Amino acid sequence: MTVPTPFASDPIRQPAADAHLTAALVGNPNTGKTTLFNALSGLNQRVGNYPGVTVETKKGRMICGGQVFDLIDLPGTYSLAARSPDEMVAVDVILGHQKGESRPDVVVAIVDASNLDRNLYLTTQALELGVPVVIALNMVDVAKSQGVRIDHKQLGERLGVTVVPIQANKARGLDKLREAIAAAARTGQPPKAPPFPEAFEHEAESLYQTLSGEVPLFLVRRLILDVGGYTENRLVERWGPGIAERVHAIRSRLAAAGCGVPAVEAKARYAWIREATTGAVQRPATRSLTWTDRLDRVLTHRVWGTLVFLVIMFLVFEAIFTGARYLMDPISAGKDFLADSLRDLVGRGYLPTGPLSDLLIDGILEGVGNVVVFLPQIMILFGFIAVLEDCGYMARAAFLMDKLMSRCGLSGKSFIPMLSSVACAVPGIMATRVIENRRDRLATILVAPLMSCSARLPVYVLLIGAFLPIRSEQNPGGFAWYVPGLVMFCLYSIGLVVAPLVALLLKRTLLRGETPPFVMEMPLYKMPSLRTILRRMFDSGWAFLRRAGTLILASMVLVWALLYFPRGESDEQRQAYLAQLQQNRDTAPEEEKVRYDERIAAIGRDGLTFDVHFNQLQRDLDDLNDQAKADPAKADELKERIDALEAESNRVHGEWNRQSILGWTGRTLEPVVYPLGWDWRIGMAAVASFPAREVIVGTLGIIYDEGKVKSDDILSASNAGDTRLGRALKNARWESGPRQGKPVFTIPTALSLMVFFALCCQCASTLTVIRRETNSWWWPLFTFTYMTGLAYVGALVVYQVGSWIV
Repeated sequence: MTVPTPFASDPIRQPAADAHLTAALVGNPNTGKTTLFNALSGLNQRVGNYPGVTVETKKGRMICGGQVFDLIDLPGTYSLAARSPDEMVAVDVILGHQKGESRPDVVVAIVDASNLDRNLYLTTQALELGVPVVIALNMVDVAKSQGVRIDHKQLGERLGVTVVPIQANKARGLDKLREAIAAAARTGQPPKAPPFPEAFEHEAESLYQTLSGEVPLFLVRRLILDVGGYTENRLVERWGPGIAERVHAIRSRLAAAGCGVPAVEAKARYAWIREATTGAVQRPATRSLTWTDRLDRVLTHRVWGTLVFLVIMFLVFEAIFTGARYLMDPISAGKDFLADSLRDLVGRGYLPTGPLSDLLIDGILEGVGNVVVFLPQIMILFGFIAVLEDCGYMARAAFLMDKLMSRCGLSGKSFIPMLSSVACAVPGIMATRVIENRRDRLATILVAPLMSCSARLPVYVLLIGAFLPIRSEQNPGGFAWYVPGLVMFCLYSIGLVVAPLVALLLKRTLLRGETPPFVMEMPLYKMPSLRTILRRMFDSGWAFLRRAGTLILASMVLVWALLYFPRGESDEQRQAYLAQLQQNRDTAPEEEKVRYDERIAAIGRDGLTFDVHFNQLQRDLDDLNDQAKADPAKADELKERIDALEAESNRVHGEWNRQSILGWTGRTLEPVVYPLGWDWRIGMAAVASFPAREVIVGTLGIIYDEGKVKSDDILSASNAGDTRLGRALKNARWESGPRQGKPVFTIPTALSLMVFFALCCQCASTLTVIRRETNSWWWPLFTFTYMTGLAYVGALVVYQVGSWIV
C-alpha cells in the first residue's frame, strides 16, 4: 500500500492554481452530508480515489459570495483519530498533506441538530486543524419536533465559529451557508480549539519542539492520544523506535497526573461541549416517545425485526435476481440482434470477411454486451441501498446481523453485500462501500465472489439435467425426484459455508488487527430523497460503465483473439474442405451445383480460408432458411439439407477453434486437469470462461460441434440433458490416453466441474471491480489465485472421492 507523503510543517494555505478556493465537508455518518454536498454542488461533481486508499471522495464546484469554490466531500467519520490510511484521508486533506490537493481554505462541519453533543465531538477535533470552520446545523426541523430549541447565534459565539441552521434535504438555509463559507474563507482566521488539561498541553508542546516543528501540532496531539493508531505507526516509521519510547513515557506521566490516555480526550471535549451548549440549547425535561422509538421496538426486535429484515432482503434479492431480468433480457436481445445483423451484412458481402468483422461481432460487441447487461442489477441494488440508507433502516439491518457476522470476523454491514452477490458479485462488491472499517470492507470484497451468482446457474442446470436426471418412464435409469434439487442446494450452500470460513481465516492472517467495537448510531427515520436515490443510482451505473467497462471489454477481446488465431491452414485441411464441398455438390439440386463448382475451383486457384468457407456455409444456410419461410410447403423437404449444412457449419467452427491458441492451451493443460476427470476440451472451455463463466456453455457448444449455444437456451429447456449440447456431452469420448474410448462425462466429472465453477473466480467483471474498489491490482490477483486454488482442490476431492464411491 502506498505510504502518504511524509509529514512537513504546516503549509501556508494557498488558493488552487486556477484561483479557486477550496472547502472541505466533514461530518458523522447519517448527518445528511452527502445530501448537502449534492445540494451545494448540483450536477457539477466527480468521484475519485487518492493514491494508497480505497475510500471514495467526491469533488464538486459551487459559488459562494461570487467566489468559485472547489468542494470536497470527505468520508464520513465519527472521529479524526485515524487507524488506517483510509481514515487518515480527511486529516491529510485538511492539513494539506494529500498529494495533488491544496489545503482547504475553510472546513464545513455538518452537525445533526437532534444529536448535537455527539456530533460536536468531531467538530471540536476539526477546530484544532488550523483552518476556518463553519458549522452547518442540519435537521433543525427534526430537533424542533423533539422539543429541542437551539439558539444558533449564541451557540456560534460560544464555539467561536459561525453556525448556520439548514435543512439539506429541502435545500433550506443554503444561501446563508454559502455566505458564511465565503466570509470564513476571506478572513482566514482559524478558531480556538477546546482546552485540554495543562499537563497534557505541556507534554504536547514539548514533543512538538522535540520534533523540530516538522510535524503539525494537531498530529503531535493525536500521536499522544491515539494508542496504536495510524499516526503513531507512520511517525515511528519515519523517526524510528525512539519516538515510540518517548510517547510511552509521556503517556505514563499523564496517567500519573490524572490525565490518562485516551480517556482525557473524551473528558475534555465533552466538558467543553456541555459548557458551550448550556443556555444555547434547551431540551425538554422528559424525552417524548417518537415514531422512531415505536418503529424500533419492532424493527430491532430479535424475532420480529429479523423477520422484517428477511422480507426486505427477499424483495431486494428478487429485484436483483428476477426483476432485473426484465431489463437485462432486452439488452441481451438487442446485442444478439445487432450481432445477427452484422453477420448478415458479412454474409451478403457488405462487410469484409476476416478478422476485422469477427473482432467487431464476437469481440467488441460481445464484450460491450457483457458490460452493459450488468447495469440493471447494479442500478437496482444501489437504488435499494440508497432508499434503506436514506430512510434510516440500514443501521438497523447492520445491528440485527452483527451478532451473526461477527462470528466470522465481519460486521453486520457485510450481510447485504454478500447476499447481493448471490445475484451478481459485481454490485455486491460495490455495495461494500457502506462498510466504514477498511479491514471488514476488504474481507467482504474478497469473499463476495464465493457466493454462487446467477451466471453459474446455466452450468448447474446443464450438467444436472444431463447427468443427474429425475427418474421417469422415459428415463428409468434416472434418480429420485429430490436428488437434482439437493445437488443444486448443495452447490449454492458451498458459497454460504466457505465464504465465512475464508473471511475468518483472512481476518486472522492477512487482515489481522485489532477488531474495532461495533459502533452504530441509529439515525431517525425519514422519507428518502428521490433526488439522492436517483443520483446514487446514476453515479454507480456510470462509474461501472466508465471504469470497469474498459477492462472487461479488453478481456473479452483477448479471449476472442485466443479463439480466433492462428488462421493458417494446411494442405490436408484444404483437401478435407474440397472433399466436403464435392460431397455437398453431389447431393445438391441442379440449380445450386454451379455455386459449388465455383467454390471448388476457388480452392485450386486462390486457396480457401476458414472465414470464406464458414461464411459460405452460413450464407447457404440463410438462403435455405429463407426458402423454407417463403414456402412452408417445402419446409419439411428442406429440413434435412438445413440440418446437414448447420452440422457442417458447426463442425468447421469447432475444428478451427480447437486449433486456436486456446485449443493448444487446452491440450497443454490436459495433464493438469486430468486428475479432475477432465479432458483437454473441458480444460479449454474452463480457460475460455475465466473472463466470464457463462461463456463455458457457448464454448462447449463450439468444441462439441453444436454451434454457439446460449445460456438462456439451457435455462429455458424443459430438460437440459435432452438439448443438443446435453446429448453431445453424454456422447463425448476420451480421444487418447488410458481412458481412450470411455465417456468423458461421468457423474463424478460433472460434480467436479460444478464444484470448480462454484468456487472459482471466473469473471473479469468481478476482478475489475475489486481493482476499482481496492485501488490496487494486488487484491484482484490474490482473489483470482486463492479462489482458483480452492476450486481446483475442491474439484479434485469431489472427483477422486466420487470415482472411488461409484
